[in-house]
Amino acid sequence: MSLIRSERAAAFVLLFAAAMGLIAANTAIGPALMDFQAMHLSVPGTPLDLSVGHWVSDGLLAVFFFVVAIELKHELTAGELDSVSKAIRPAIAAVGGVLVPAAIYLAITLGSGYERGWPIPTATDIAFALGLLAVFGKGIPPRLRVFILALAILDDIVAIVIIATLFTADANLLLIGYAAVGVAVFGLLSRHLGSRARIPTAVAMVVVALVTWALVYESGVHATIAGVALGLAMAHKPAMRTRHALEPASNGFVLPLFAFFAALVAIPQVPFTQLSPPFWGILVALPVGKLIGISLGGWLASFVGPRGQKPHLSVLGLATAGALGGIGFTVSLLMNELAFAGSGEVADEGTLAVLLGSVVSMIVAGVLVSRLAAKHRREATSRQPARRRMRRR
Repeated sequence: MSLIRSERAAAFVLLFAAAMGLIAANTAIGPALMDFQAMHLSVPGTPLDLSVGHWVSDGLLAVFFFVVAIELKHELTAGELDSVSKAIRPAIAAVGGVLVPAAIYLAITLGSGYERGWPIPTATDIAFALGLLAVFGKGIPPRLRVFILALAILDDIVAIVIIATLFTADANLLLIGYAAVGVAVFGLLSRHLGSRARIPTAVAMVVVALVTWALVYESGVHATIAGVALGLAMAHKPAMRTRHALEPASNGFVLPLFAFFAALVAIPQVPFTQLSPPFWGILVALPVGKLIGISLGGWLASFVGPRGQKPHLSVLGLATAGALGGIGFTVSLLMNELAFAGSGEVADEGTLAVLLGSVVSMIVAGVLVSRLAAKHRREATSRQPARRRMRRR
């Protein structure tokens, strides 16, 4: 259980699941798996009727967003983003990490009719970025990890806003209102989890959460937003306990299952020159756009705020953060599904582009993280003799 809480282990499991999905889709069992993914399962007595794939991406993935929302709330209220001075530098870098990839994607796809996919290369996968940092980053200064964590969290906020606004069609305001009531009730119930009626309260919260999710799904808003709203509404202490309890399930089951189904794509049997503009837009914008955007945004942010409050990040440090930000994976795959929901072939090519772009970012980030870690280890070693001489004096 403790192993799956590890950022390193979570990243490996996620990558393995995606690789297995892509491999399985291109073997003899591929068609059967895709048929299973498309098979519909309904809930008797309700209008809910989703395919297996959508139960995963709309249902189970809401658990992941619930956990993310709890972390977001903690960081915004008591963590690394609880003041403007703490948030300003990663916020500017995050803006650069959204604008530049979006601009590159739009420049490549302009006139193709697929401009709607511009949000796909703007996302960062927290689990992968921090997992790669844990694998190769022994000796990395804490300020870089804090910067990357804040950057990824702000990226998630942007992704949540994009999903809630751009990928919502014909929203039913009445159902949204009912869902808002459900969120409020969930939040009130969470404040009584420490009472003697803890078990009945927890059961009631689960029921309210499921009803709220169903209302959000039926309203036309993407159902993962229900997870976000519920996570933000929960009282702090029980929320942190719940996050701790759900983390193994989210890391070890929800995300790998989503990655497996999202990567369940048959590799197109066409020459590279015949691949669609979205493929090239994502493939270039994700690793290159993120690297340039975050590095440039981080550099501009160094001129903002009081000198004493801005932690110094070198050019190598900013480039490392940018490369890690290019690992879009989970949220990019979800946005790809949403953006190209009506274009199966383009969605498949988009999935391949997200996977390839993320792998390129992983390789570049692995090299940069290793170099940065080695540099800081050398600096730490060279400082030790000086400290010993000072002690002798």
